[in-house]
Amino acid sequence: MKCKICDNDTKIIFNRKILNKYDVNYNQCNTCGFIQTDDPFWLDEAYESPINIEDTGLVARNILYAKRSCSVLFFLFDHQKKFVDYAGGYGLFTRIMRDYGFDFYWTDPYTQNLFARGFELDLTATHKIEVITAFECFEHFSNPINEINKMLDISDNILFSTEIFSSGAPDPDLWEYYAFQHGQHISFYSLESLKYIKNKNGLHLSSNGKSFHLLSKKKVSNLIFSAILKISLLGIPSLIKIFNQSRTLSDSRLLKKR
Repeated sequence: MKCKICDNDTKIIFNRKILNKYDVNYNQCNTCGFIQTDDPFWLDEAYESPINIEDTGLVARNILYAKRSCSVLFFLFDHQKKFVDYAGGYGLFTRIMRDYGFDFYWTDPYTQNLFARGFELDLTATHKIEVITAFECFEHFSNPINEINKMLDISDNILFSTEIFSSGAPDPDLWEYYAFQHGQHISFYSLESLKYIKNKNGLHLSSNGKSFHLLSKKKVSNLIFSAILKISLLGIPSLIKIFNQSRTLSDSRLLKKR
Protein backbone atom coordinates (compact mmCIF):
# COMPACT_ATOMS: atom_id res chain seq x y z
CA MET A 1 0.00 0.00 0.00
CA LYS A 2 1.01 3.62 -0.52
CA CYS A 3 2.10 5.94 2.28
CA LYS A 4 -0.65 8.32 3.39
CA ILE A 5 1.91 11.07 3.93
CA CYS A 6 4.25 11.01 0.93
CA ASP A 7 2.52 8.48 -1.38
CA ASN A 8 5.59 6.26 -1.64
CA ASP A 9 5.71 2.49 -1.13
CA THR A 10 5.36 0.87 2.29
CA LYS A 11 6.28 -2.53 3.66
CA ILE A 12 4.66 -4.69 6.33
CA ILE A 13 6.75 -4.54 9.53
CA PHE A 14 4.56 -6.56 11.91
CA ASN A 15 1.06 -7.90 12.55
CA ARG A 16 -0.99 -7.55 15.73
CA LYS A 17 -4.53 -8.14 16.97
CA ILE A 18 -6.66 -5.00 17.20
CA LEU A 19 -9.47 -4.90 19.77
CA ASN A 20 -8.29 -8.40 20.72
CA LYS A 21 -9.99 -9.83 17.64
CA TYR A 22 -8.77 -8.45 14.27
CA ASP A 23 -5.41 -9.39 12.73
CA VAL A 24 -3.97 -6.18 11.28
CA ASN A 25 -0.76 -5.39 9.43
CA TYR A 26 1.32 -2.35 10.31
CA ASN A 27 3.01 -0.83 7.28
CA GLN A 28 6.00 1.53 7.26
CA CYS A 29 6.92 3.93 4.48
CA ASN A 30 10.28 3.20 2.87
CA THR A 31 10.83 6.94 2.33
CA CYS A 32 9.50 9.03 5.24
CA GLY A 33 9.15 6.33 7.89
CA PHE A 34 5.46 6.95 8.59
CA ILE A 35 3.65 3.89 10.00
CA GLN A 36 0.03 3.14 9.15
CA THR A 37 -2.31 0.25 9.75
CA ASP A 38 -4.18 -1.61 7.05
CA ASP A 39 -7.43 0.05 6.02
CA PRO A 40 -9.04 0.61 9.48
CA PHE A 41 -12.38 -1.13 8.98
CA TRP A 42 -12.83 -1.47 12.76
CA LEU A 43 -13.15 2.24 13.59
CA ASP A 44 -16.93 2.27 14.15
CA GLU A 45 -16.42 -0.37 16.80
CA ALA A 46 -13.37 1.37 18.27
CA TYR A 47 -15.29 4.65 18.60
CA GLU A 48 -18.41 3.34 20.28
CA SER A 49 -17.14 5.65 23.00
CA PRO A 50 -15.14 8.59 21.52
CA ILE A 51 -12.96 8.88 24.63
CA ASN A 52 -11.61 5.42 25.33
CA ILE A 53 -11.94 4.06 28.87
CA GLU A 54 -8.19 3.49 29.19
CA ASP A 55 -7.35 7.18 28.83
CA THR A 56 -6.82 7.83 32.53
CA GLY A 57 -4.37 10.62 31.68
CA LEU A 58 -6.97 12.85 30.01
CA VAL A 59 -7.27 15.41 32.83
CA ALA A 60 -3.55 15.50 33.71
CA ARG A 61 -2.67 15.85 30.01
CA ASN A 62 -5.06 18.75 29.52
CA ILE A 63 -3.59 20.58 32.50
CA LEU A 64 -0.01 20.02 31.28
CA TYR A 65 -0.75 20.95 27.66
CA ALA A 66 -2.63 24.05 28.77
CA LYS A 67 0.45 25.25 30.69
CA ARG A 68 2.68 24.57 27.69
CA SER A 69 0.27 26.17 25.22
CA CYS A 70 -0.24 29.20 27.43
CA SER A 71 3.48 29.99 27.27
CA VAL A 72 3.91 29.16 23.57
CA LEU A 73 0.94 31.27 22.48
CA PHE A 74 1.80 34.19 24.75
CA PHE A 75 5.47 34.48 23.80
CA LEU A 76 5.39 33.45 20.12
CA PHE A 77 2.02 34.67 18.82
CA ASP A 78 -0.50 37.48 19.20
CA HIS A 79 -2.16 36.39 22.43
CA GLN A 80 -5.08 38.80 21.91
CA LYS A 81 -6.36 37.03 18.80
CA LYS A 82 -8.67 34.00 18.50
CA PHE A 83 -7.61 30.37 18.92
CA VAL A 84 -9.29 27.03 18.28
CA ASP A 85 -8.90 23.58 19.83
CA TYR A 86 -9.42 21.03 17.05
CA ALA A 87 -10.92 17.66 18.05
CA GLY A 88 -11.46 19.32 21.41
CA GLY A 89 -13.12 16.41 23.17
CA TYR A 90 -15.24 17.41 26.15
CA GLY A 91 -14.03 21.02 25.96
CA LEU A 92 -11.82 20.85 29.04
CA PHE A 93 -8.75 22.30 27.30
CA THR A 94 -10.77 25.15 25.78
CA ARG A 95 -12.20 26.02 29.18
CA ILE A 96 -8.77 26.02 30.85
CA MET A 97 -7.31 28.23 28.12
CA ARG A 98 -10.16 30.71 28.49
CA ASP A 99 -9.48 30.69 32.23
CA TYR A 100 -5.90 31.68 31.31
CA GLY A 101 -7.31 34.64 29.37
CA PHE A 102 -7.05 33.36 25.78
CA ASP A 103 -10.01 33.75 23.41
CA PHE A 104 -10.29 30.01 22.70
CA TYR A 105 -13.02 28.12 20.86
CA TRP A 106 -13.91 24.43 20.55
CA THR A 107 -14.69 22.14 17.62
CA ASP A 108 -15.20 18.37 17.54
CA PRO A 109 -17.79 16.58 15.35
CA TYR A 110 -17.65 13.38 17.41
CA THR A 111 -17.73 14.44 21.06
CA GLN A 112 -20.11 16.45 23.23
CA ASN A 113 -18.83 19.81 24.44
CA LEU A 114 -19.33 19.69 28.22
CA PHE A 115 -16.92 22.26 29.66
CA ALA A 116 -16.83 25.03 27.03
CA ARG A 117 -20.47 25.31 26.02
CA GLY A 118 -21.21 28.60 24.30
CA PHE A 119 -17.73 28.83 22.82
CA GLU A 120 -18.04 26.57 19.79
CA LEU A 121 -16.15 27.55 16.63
CA ASP A 122 -18.24 29.46 14.10
CA LEU A 123 -17.43 27.54 10.92
CA THR A 124 -18.93 30.32 8.78
CA ALA A 125 -16.36 32.85 9.99
CA THR A 126 -14.05 34.02 7.22
CA HIS A 127 -11.15 35.31 9.30
CA LYS A 128 -8.09 33.18 10.02
CA ILE A 129 -7.51 31.89 13.52
CA GLU A 130 -4.12 32.78 15.04
CA VAL A 131 -3.28 29.21 16.13
CA ILE A 132 -5.15 25.92 16.07
CA THR A 133 -4.30 23.34 18.72
CA ALA A 134 -4.69 19.61 18.03
CA PHE A 135 -3.72 17.39 20.92
CA GLU A 136 -3.59 13.59 20.74
CA CYS A 137 -5.54 13.41 17.49
CA PHE A 138 -2.92 13.09 14.71
CA GLU A 139 -2.53 9.41 15.56
CA HIS A 140 -6.30 8.95 15.03
CA PHE A 141 -6.35 10.34 11.48
CA SER A 142 -7.23 7.81 8.77
CA ASN A 143 -6.29 10.43 6.16
CA PRO A 144 -3.72 12.71 7.82
CA ILE A 145 -3.09 15.01 4.85
CA ASN A 146 -6.81 15.78 4.45
CA GLU A 147 -7.16 16.55 8.16
CA ILE A 148 -4.08 18.76 8.18
CA ASN A 149 -5.41 20.64 5.14
CA LYS A 150 -8.67 21.25 7.03
CA MET A 151 -6.69 22.71 9.90
CA LEU A 152 -4.61 24.90 7.59
CA ASP A 153 -7.84 26.29 6.15
CA ILE A 154 -8.53 27.57 9.67
CA SER A 155 -5.03 28.71 10.66
CA ASP A 156 -1.47 28.93 9.35
CA ASN A 157 -0.18 27.64 12.68
CA ILE A 158 -0.81 24.23 14.26
CA LEU A 159 0.35 23.44 17.80
CA PHE A 160 -0.11 19.71 18.33
CA SER A 161 0.92 16.61 20.23
CA THR A 162 1.62 13.08 19.08
CA GLU A 163 4.43 10.75 20.08
CA ILE A 164 7.08 10.46 17.38
CA PHE A 165 10.13 8.30 16.69
CA SER A 166 13.38 9.33 15.02
CA SER A 167 14.37 6.19 13.13
CA GLY A 168 13.38 2.59 12.52
CA ALA A 169 10.09 1.55 14.09
CA PRO A 170 9.18 1.39 17.80
CA ASP A 171 9.11 -2.14 19.21
CA PRO A 172 5.45 -3.29 19.19
CA ASP A 173 6.04 -5.19 22.44
CA LEU A 174 7.32 -2.08 24.22
CA TRP A 175 5.70 1.03 22.68
CA GLU A 176 2.28 1.43 24.29
CA TYR A 177 1.35 4.19 21.85
CA TYR A 178 0.34 1.59 19.26
CA ALA A 179 -2.65 1.00 21.57
CA PHE A 180 -3.70 -2.29 19.99
CA GLN A 181 -6.34 -2.88 22.64
CA HIS A 182 -8.63 0.06 21.79
CA GLY A 183 -7.82 0.35 18.08
CA GLN A 184 -8.11 4.14 17.78
CA HIS A 185 -4.43 4.81 16.99
CA ILE A 186 -3.83 4.10 13.32
CA SER A 187 -1.18 6.65 12.22
CA PHE A 188 2.31 6.98 13.68
CA TYR A 189 4.76 9.71 12.73
CA SER A 190 8.50 9.69 12.35
CA LEU A 191 10.39 12.96 12.56
CA GLU A 192 10.99 12.66 8.80
CA SER A 193 7.27 12.36 8.08
CA LEU A 194 6.62 15.60 9.99
CA LYS A 195 9.39 17.27 8.00
CA TYR A 196 7.73 16.08 4.79
CA ILE A 197 4.42 17.65 5.90
CA LYS A 198 6.08 20.97 6.74
CA ASN A 199 7.96 21.08 3.42
CA LYS A 200 4.86 20.21 1.42
CA ASN A 201 2.94 23.08 3.00
CA GLY A 202 5.73 25.66 3.13
CA LEU A 203 5.80 25.63 6.92
CA HIS A 204 8.43 25.48 9.64
CA LEU A 205 8.60 22.67 12.18
CA SER A 206 9.55 23.10 15.82
CA SER A 207 9.56 20.07 18.10
CA ASN A 208 10.77 18.89 21.47
CA GLY A 209 11.68 15.66 19.68
CA LYS A 210 9.17 13.66 21.68
CA SER A 211 5.51 14.56 21.66
CA PHE A 212 4.96 18.34 21.38
CA HIS A 213 5.27 20.11 18.02
CA LEU A 214 4.54 23.29 16.09
CA LEU A 215 3.89 23.58 12.35
CA SER A 216 3.93 27.25 11.54
CA LYS A 217 4.51 30.01 9.03
CA LYS A 218 6.67 31.49 11.79
CA LYS A 219 10.23 30.17 12.05
CA VAL A 220 10.98 29.19 15.63
CA SER A 221 14.16 27.39 16.63
CA ASN A 222 13.86 24.13 18.53
CA LEU A 223 16.04 25.67 21.25
CA ILE A 224 13.59 28.51 21.86
CA PHE A 225 10.57 26.23 21.54
CA SER A 226 11.98 23.73 24.05
CA ALA A 227 12.99 26.53 26.43
CA ILE A 228 9.45 27.92 26.41
CA LEU A 229 8.05 24.46 27.17
CA LYS A 230 10.42 24.15 30.14
CA ILE A 231 9.60 27.55 31.67
CA SER A 232 5.90 26.77 31.30
CA LEU A 233 6.29 24.43 34.27
CA LEU A 234 7.87 27.13 36.48
CA GLY A 235 4.76 29.17 37.28
CA ILE A 236 4.86 31.36 34.15
CA PRO A 237 1.24 30.47 33.17
CA SER A 238 -0.03 31.82 36.49
CA LEU A 239 1.63 35.17 35.74
CA ILE A 240 0.25 35.15 32.20
CA LYS A 241 -3.23 34.48 33.61
CA ILE A 242 -3.01 37.71 35.59
CA PHE A 243 -1.55 39.75 32.73
CA ASN A 244 -3.93 38.26 30.19
CA GLN A 245 -7.02 38.70 32.40
CA SER A 246 -8.80 35.42 32.99
CA ARG A 247 -12.14 35.03 31.19
CA THR A 248 -13.70 32.83 33.88
CA LEU A 249 -15.98 35.50 35.37
CA SER A 250 -16.53 37.50 32.16
CA ASP A 251 -17.57 34.31 30.33
CA SER A 252 -20.12 33.55 33.05
CA ARG A 253 -21.60 37.05 32.70
CA LEU A 254 -21.63 36.76 28.90
CA LEU A 255 -23.46 33.42 28.99
CA LYS A 256 -26.03 34.79 31.45
CA LYS A 257 -26.86 37.58 28.99
CA ARG A 258 -27.35 35.05 26.19
